[in-house]
Amino acid sequence: MILPPATLGVLGGGQLGRFFVMAAHEMGYRVMVIDPDSHSPAGLIADHHIVADYHDDHALAKMANLCAAVTTEFENVPADVLAQLAQSLPVRPSAAAVGICQNRIVEKGFLKKHHLPHVPYAEIFSEDDIAHAPQTLFPAILKVARFGYDGKGQARVENREEAVTAFHQMHSEPCVLEQMLPLDYEVSVVLARDATGNIKCYPVAENSHRHGILDVSIVPARMGACSGDDVQQIAETIAAEMDYVGVLAVEFFVSRGTIYVNEMAPRPHNSGHYTIDACAFSQYDQQVRALCGLPLGDGKMHSAAVMVNLLGDLWFTRGGTETREPDWDKLFAVPNLRLHLYGKRHARPGRKMGHFTVIGADPQEVQRTALAARAAIGISG
Repeated sequence: MILPPATLGVLGGGQLGRFFVMAAHEMGYRVMVIDPDSHSPAGLIADHHIVADYHDDHALAKMANLCAAVTTEFENVPADVLAQLAQSLPVRPSAAAVGICQNRIVEKGFLKKHHLPHVPYAEIFSEDDIAHAPQTLFPAILKVARFGYDGKGQARVENREEAVTAFHQMHSEPCVLEQMLPLDYEVSVVLARDATGNIKCYPVAENSHRHGILDVSIVPARMGACSGDDVQQIAETIAAEMDYVGVLAVEFFVSRGTIYVNEMAPRPHNSGHYTIDACAFSQYDQQVRALCGLPLGDGKMHSAAVMVNLLGDLWFTRGGTETREPDWDKLFAVPNLRLHLYGKRHARPGRKMGHFTVIGADPQEVQRTALAARAAIGISG
């Protein structure tokens, strides 16, 4: 076990890292963050913030020298950096696991190899691959293999001609061409797995998106024919097959009653923010525990919850040219609502600036309260 007051390292300084720092501090640890942004949310509250690129040898040497273990808060940290650090100290999750999750082609191949349910797809490296893709895939979604997130780096295509055009718009980067499924709904599972294989799953979250970005998470999910046990079992299998250590999120599509794995995130997840307020141990507590070899906490909920994302659009007037602070008083007036702002300096449309969570004993009343607060703060639709 790694015990306080050891220093833990985090690669990445976004809001997920910020919540990790807060959880680690509450448990008595110190935290070092590497992030190139001098005003990164996690860096602002860390004990040490090294403003540097992730490949900076001096920064990595300092982290390896001062930290007892290292984790990451987003999947696009170069896997070779994690492998380099792992030569000196524990790195969780491993470079191999992160490498699977950060490339859609590798990720799909992993799901296929282990006979896990996935959307029909084709690997696209050239126009010729599009020409030979099965016709049954269309209409489809073309997704760039790397660095796509929150709806970025993907396009809906009705036919091969549109797929070729989209492929060139993505600078002919390697892609996957996925069949477009009629969606019943989308869900996700967040779990923690320790180095001995023990797993603690959180309840299934039901998610809705706007423009490819998570908008609302409802927990427990209002699942139909599918069972929450089914998606949790698939998520646990994925974690075990990767020999994963840390917090993992698995997103699923449910189409005509059938479950499909959409993608994996080797870190805490936006849809797991509710665990801060509705569970005895948050996903960030579990991340610290898995990293340090401590026993995992209980993943059970003590309240139903609805989480609402707050994007930078809220800060802009209707004309979109001026910014102003949203009407936070409307949220603070709701007694069972907790507001979390991430400390980002500048609001931009689509940028995740914060979230709020409503909790309570009655799931339907929690949903009504959360959606009313969402409308009151100015989120339409």
